[in-house]
Parts: sequence; structure tokens; C-alpha cells
Amino acid sequence: MTESAATEQALIDQFLVSVQELPDVHVESNGVEIATAAGDRLDAKIHLNVAGKSIILLVEAKKAVYPRDVRQVLWQFKVLRQPPHADEQPLLIAESLSPGAKELLRNERVGYYDSGGSLFLPASGAYVYIDKPPPKTLEKSVRSLFSGRRAQVVHALLVRHQDWFGVTEVAEQAQVAPSTASDVLSQLDRFDWLVSRGQGPSKERHLREPGALLDAWAKQLAALRAPALRRYYVPGLKSDALIERLGQVLDAHQVGYAVSYEAAAQRYAPFLSGISQVRTRLLPNADADVAIAELDARVVSEGSNLAVIEVKSAGELLFRQQVGGVWLASPIQVYLDLLRGEGRAKEMAEHLRRERIGF
Repeated sequence: MTESAATEQALIDQFLVSVQELPDVHVESNGVEIATAAGDRLDAKIHLNVAGKSIILLVEAKKAVYPRDVRQVLWQFKVLRQPPHADEQPLLIAESLSPGAKELLRNERVGYYDSGGSLFLPASGAYVYIDKPPPKTLEKSVRSLFSGRRAQVVHALLVRHQDWFGVTEVAEQAQVAPSTASDVLSQLDRFDWLVSRGQGPSKERHLREPGALLDAWAKQLAALRAPALRRYYVPGLKSDALIERLGQVLDAHQVGYAVSYEAAAQRYAPFLSGISQVRTRLLPNADADVAIAELDARVVSEGSNLAVIEVKSAGELLFRQQVGGVWLASPIQVYLDLLRGEGRAKEMAEHLRRERIGF
């Protein structure tokens, strides 16, 4: 048995165990037919009895399924069900199913099961829907898109969401290796968030669903701990004057920085009547320490009016914009930061997204 066939067999066995734990559901005697040859049109045929009703499951088993893969599966099931029978129900069993793939399958009333325990069985007279968190393999795959250098690629795509782009171009914009950019684009292709044109080295892509990609990034960040802040109090300066002075001092010492959170959002799309604290992303080094000292900033545990988030690389400051002589984090970064803020930060995030980001 090949590794692929063994994986499919294990998934089918796991499904059989899970489905028989449901009330009034059992597999009929001799009711499991497993494919024995590569030419078989189905991976399995399972005869179920659900609350006295007989259902034949036409099973396809795959390792990982994304929206792009669903179209092929739907066509395959359509061919297999000619002519269609009322007691037959197509079922896709996979180690992992992306949320978009699940949605497409539900819309077409095609059943599915994944190794995380999610189950959708829309058979006539026997409807079952169990939604569980995605398997760790899928979670890890998605999470990796929005961390480190791969996140820089996603950031570049969102900033240039209206453009067509090639791998080399994206890599240059995101300041990553072409192999990293290619990996991210391939992953986004699987989620059906990109459209393509051309072939080979001249192949170009366009971001089909920038809003969905931004939502996915925000969802991943929501599960992470907010970044650590170094809190300071700078005497004698209110927020507007503090931002101006901060920009002057950091620029004078050639320190990489980008103001974010409420202070940046207020400059991009005014929303609040006043800002009590300035938060900035900053690339730490000896020059940064000198600049902070020049501000006469004192470390405090409460009552701060300046907060510093130390970034690990210049890539985390990509796509910053100079507004009024001060470097602001990109609207995308500010939006994501605000979602993890306190008070009215989330309201401000939605205002910024609506007024400045636009998707």
C-alpha cells in the first residue's frame, strides 16, 4: 500500500469511528467498500443507516483541500452520480479542509469530514452539521502566512491590491527572497484569493479577495499576545507636539520608526477628539537609545504618553508613509494594531478601514 493510500485508508477509518459515535447512526453490515485498485472511480462506498434511513456515501479522500481543489472534486462527483440516485450522498474526506473549501462544499450540498472532527452530511432526511476548529496542520499552514518574512509578502499584496504582479516584483517590494514570495503566492492560490494570467516566468497574479486576506490576517493576530510595550512619559508635550518632536529626534539620529495605533489612525482618518498616547514601532539600536534620552523620556509603569514597540527587522516597517513630516505605519499595519488595542481602538480600526483602506 502506498503512503497516499495508507493516509486515505486512515482518514476513512477515522470517519467511520466518528460517525458511529453519533446517535442513531451505524454502518450497515458489509457496508464499507474500499477501493482496491488505482483505477477505481471512488476511494470508498459506505452504506449508512441514519435513524432508520439508508444512505450510500460516495467517498473521495484527499490529504488537504483548498477552494481551488473543490471545483475538481465537484466535477468528479457530478460524473460519478450519473444518473443521480436519491439515496446517494457524495462525501469528501480530508486531513484538512480550509474554511473556504468547506463553504463551497456546503453551498453545493456536498458532504465533508476532516481530521479535526468537522462533519457535514446533507443527505435527504438526515442532516448532520458539526463544525470544529481546523486541524493543527491547517492552522500551522495558515499561521505561517502571517508571520516573519512571509507576512511581508502578504503586506505587499494588500498595499498593491489593485495591481498585477510577478514573483520577482513582489519579492523586491516585500524585501524577501523570490522563493519566499513564490511559496506565499502558491499558498494564496490554494485559497483561491488570487487570479492569474500568463505562463512561466511572465506569469502575473492579481489579488482577487483583499478583504478576505486582511480578515484572515486579523483573525490570526487575534489569537496571539499583543506586542510588548516600553512605556515612557515625556513631560511638557501633548500628543500632536509629541509626535512632531518624536519624528524630528528619530530622523535626526537616523532611527527607523513608524508611528502606529490611534496617533497614526488620527492622521490618516480623524475619528477621536483627542489622543492621550503615541505608540510607535521602532528598530532598536544605540542611536534609538540616544534619541529616546534626548526626548527626556522617563520609563514609567502607568501614566505614559509614549509607548515603543521594538521590531526585529526593518521588514516590519515596510510601506510606512510620511505624513506631515512624520513616518506613519502603513494603514494596513495601523488597522491590525488597532484591532489589538484597548478602549475605542476597534471602532477606530473600522473607521480607518472604511475611510482609508477601502476593502
